[in-house]
Amino acid sequence: MDHFSLRNGVMHAEDVPLARIAEEVGTPVYVYSRATLERHARVFRDALSALPRVHIAFAIKANPNLAVLRVLSREGFGADIVSIGEMKRALASGMAPADIVFSGVGKTRDELREALDVGIGQFNIELEEEGVAIAEFARSMGTTATAVLRINPDVDAGTHAKISTGMKENKFGVPIDEAPEIYTRLAALDGLAMRGLALHIGSQIFDLDPIEQAFAKVGGLVMQLRAAGHQIERVDLGGGLGVPYERDKVPPSPAVYGEMVARVTKDWDVTLMFEPGRVIVGNAGVLLTRVIWVKPGVVRPYVIVDAAMNDLARPAMYDAWHDFEAVEPVGERMLANIAGPVCESGDTFAMGRDIDLVKAGDLAIFRTAGAYGATMASTYNSRALVPEVMVDGDEYAIVAVRGLPDTLIAAEHVPNCWKDGENKEIV
Repeated sequence: MDHFSLRNGVMHAEDVPLARIAEEVGTPVYVYSRATLERHARVFRDALSALPRVHIAFAIKANPNLAVLRVLSREGFGADIVSIGEMKRALASGMAPADIVFSGVGKTRDELREALDVGIGQFNIELEEEGVAIAEFARSMGTTATAVLRINPDVDAGTHAKISTGMKENKFGVPIDEAPEIYTRLAALDGLAMRGLALHIGSQIFDLDPIEQAFAKVGGLVMQLRAAGHQIERVDLGGGLGVPYERDKVPPSPAVYGEMVARVTKDWDVTLMFEPGRVIVGNAGVLLTRVIWVKPGVVRPYVIVDAAMNDLARPAMYDAWHDFEAVEPVGERMLANIAGPVCESGDTFAMGRDIDLVKAGDLAIFRTAGAYGATMASTYNSRALVPEVMVDGDEYAIVAVRGLPDTLIAAEHVPNCWKDGENKEIV
């Protein structure tokens, strides 16, 4: 469920007509619904209510906007981060350092030191050398780092290859058969408090069977490590639940997921940690765009919109689907391609799609754009960076301004020796 719906023939975000936002802010623009964010956060939390001990860390990479993070912080969510930039966003939104989990396969040494200095709650270790470095830095700072070891269970999540993370050929985690020896060596290091395990096998998952297989493997490892005398008090189960980009394709609900987790982990006696992202914010946002032209085509017409692949990269990157709907539908349909203005053949959102009939000047939305939308945007073709708006009831606020080309140009500098047209060597 989301709060984007037609009222008297006009698409609204909660109680705000999208045409009003287009008129006052311009297009393209991301529009988020606070009510949808809050609902999704509560549905996910309630789905885990049968579990004895739970920690939820929102995957900031899905949507790092401070207004979004503030809503989730007030709902009791912590943060899953993969950079110091994301850490700073989590802290700025009001999330406590102890509620931050530092994931990612490429944490730099400087990032590790800064995270230790802040006192984040958990490091998810991706390789033994990383754990050794964390221990060394912690000792030099007079502290102890709490950490878990990320396991690669070699399970195919059955999702898109570019968002699959749990197979042996993927870059994430340590092989599960090597984990006991690695864990033992790390647990012996001063400055490092090893407290459990982590895994994450992929994103946009519709089939719970692979997740259950991976959890079962890790559960066996939990018992093996305990039998060897190790303290295992937490397991980070990652994220990955899918969302319905296509309305007729419905993923398992958080409630069904929660039931599976409770059944598989009932004997673990650990705090279970979760890193939801897409399932929280995906349907909480749309990309509002305006039709520039309807260009006749040899096979079918092209609907050229002012949003582009640099605003919403998923279709170009993953051949991803986003429903396209007119803001003021007239009740007729057309078969068309949908494309942006960027000078790339890949700047297409859909090919041969049955869509609402639109003409030049009409407004439309790409649905389910709240996750991996604005966060992956760029200024390719020197286009403005897409702004973001948060709706709350009958009001809205601009929560990220449009990054104009003039602003970007002002941040660039030509060396003085080049300004007069001379070709002098820079020293």
